[in-house]
Amino acid sequence: MSDPLYSMTIDLNVLNHLGINLYSNNPAVLAEAVANAWDADAKHVEIDIDPSKGRILIVDDGHGMTAKDINAKFLRVGRRRREDGESSTPRFARPVMGRKGIGKLSLFSIADTIEVQSSKDGQQSGFTMSLKKIKQVIDDETSGGIYHPRPLPEDQVTVESGTRITLSQMRRNLSRTTTNLRRRLARRFSIIGSQHHFSITINGKPVGIEDRDYYSMLQFVWCYGGRGEEASKLCSSDCHIESRDARNFRGWIGTVEKPSQLTDGGASLNNIVLMARGKLIQEDVLEFTTEAGFFSKYIIGELEADQLDVDNAEDIATTNRQAVVEEDPRVQELRREVVRELAHIRSAWTEQRNKAGRKVALENPAIKAWFDELGKDEKRRAERVFGKINEITTDDPEQRALLFRYGVFAFEHMKAKRNLDALEKASGEVLVKFGKAFTDQDDLEASLYHQIVKSRLLVIKALRRHVEDNALERVIQRHLFDHLWLLDPSWERATGSEYMERKVSTEFKKVDRTFGARDLGRVDIKYRTAAGTHVIVELKRASVLTDTADLLKQVDKYRVALRRLLLNAGSEHPQIDTVCVVGSDLSDWEEPRAKRESVEALARKNIRVVTYSQLITKAEAAYGEFLEENKKAGRIVRLLSAITSDA
Repeated sequence: MSDPLYSMTIDLNVLNHLGINLYSNNPAVLAEAVANAWDADAKHVEIDIDPSKGRILIVDDGHGMTAKDINAKFLRVGRRRREDGESSTPRFARPVMGRKGIGKLSLFSIADTIEVQSSKDGQQSGFTMSLKKIKQVIDDETSGGIYHPRPLPEDQVTVESGTRITLSQMRRNLSRTTTNLRRRLARRFSIIGSQHHFSITINGKPVGIEDRDYYSMLQFVWCYGGRGEEASKLCSSDCHIESRDARNFRGWIGTVEKPSQLTDGGASLNNIVLMARGKLIQEDVLEFTTEAGFFSKYIIGELEADQLDVDNAEDIATTNRQAVVEEDPRVQELRREVVRELAHIRSAWTEQRNKAGRKVALENPAIKAWFDELGKDEKRRAERVFGKINEITTDDPEQRALLFRYGVFAFEHMKAKRNLDALEKASGEVLVKFGKAFTDQDDLEASLYHQIVKSRLLVIKALRRHVEDNALERVIQRHLFDHLWLLDPSWERATGSEYMERKVSTEFKKVDRTFGARDLGRVDIKYRTAAGTHVIVELKRASVLTDTADLLKQVDKYRVALRRLLLNAGSEHPQIDTVCVVGSDLSDWEEPRAKRESVEALARKNIRVVTYSQLITKAEAAYGEFLEENKKAGRIVRLLSAITSDA
């Protein structure tokens, strides 16, 4: 038997280390085939995908291969062509893309059978490779690590020039490949077009730079290496373009209006691809920097850095050619410059978004009136709030007004807390959630708040009238029974009045049902606070004058009775406080020293004395403060209502 015409030499250790499943998707594999066509000086590559037959056909018009070329170059796994003196192509002097000599293995990531036909100098060659047979060679220790592809009969080799590769017995679904491949290849190469003497067609339709399908949605673009004119031709007329200088790369970085625009059929476009020698070498530059901040969700870009792939320097591409080795000094230098540019872009983007947000916000008359009354520094901060709200775009005027309503409320709330700096750190979504949570509650409480304060002030006024009229003790007692908060506003705030007063009322009923009024003498009020303290209130008519001794004698009787009541109820160590409400100071308080000793003696038994005048004054002060806050709240509520009504 004659020697086999073709031989494929395989280093089993290398092949097992790399693995056949080198790539994760069909476009990445086909990109390797396109790169091989570029390196073969092809002017045109035709890719034909037939899902019904489960077949992909790749045809190029490059220089082709003889049988000798196939053995020495194509079937030689790991061949480093640049070290063999082939760093540029003979016809167009193109810098070659291939370097590791393993891209051919990627074809087996999607197909079990590969047929190659090629023609050069009138010599036609063809063979078939089988993944199953290759694996058998790997497993066979006696094979010597040599796989022999099956030669095609001469009458089956029909290619007249260039190279044709047929992929069959596909391992991956081809239905999505047909629709996505055009965009994916357009985004993986920067050398497509007549100026590069290189074109690609897929199922007969040419692939162009416009197939990248993202230029039209760019809102702001920063261009490097003289790419501004090119970008202006591709982007919409209202796109803002700024030219910048960079040492380590050329290309562009852009932002879109809405992050949702950077989703393409489930795939994310939110990345900055990095290319060298016209081919993608890093899927996303953003992966090796964390400097972009929240605005990175809006970013897309294409950068080229040919210095990352030079013949006389170490190869910095990872095995699957989809990323670069980050530790390499060249990558680190590139990274530092990209980070600096992203910082500039973030600042410029924020300023532009703030301006756009201000313009939209001030179209609302209520917001404009509110904004005009702010101070200079507050206006600057408000513009930033508008910018953040502008991040959440909507075409519905009512919805947009509602978003600005939330933003204005958040601004007012944080301004009242003197914490406007916190707004600088909040994203648009967080700002809206914050504003919505509190404005919903504010709308609900605003009317109740006004009624509560108004009614409380009327109660205080009524108490003052009773005292001035020297009303009967039971009249004042009933008034305090109904309005326990008068004794001390700190016991319960206005917003919790209904709950607390119902609780006090319930406790009174329990005492009356269980022990009867006679057991407690004249205990007017017993109140259990949140901390478990019980309060006895002893009332005196405004005209009655008493002293410390009489007050202690009477209060002690109440305390003993209440303590017995609480012990029977299971309270082992009840805390009992007593408040004595009197018309004027005690009769033995005329001398400061005597008053001080009296107050100290009463305090040792948790007794304090308050006059009606003091009680009324404190209540008025407390609810006067509430009333002032209510005025502020009312202003904000009126503003918020105006914002949405003006929409």
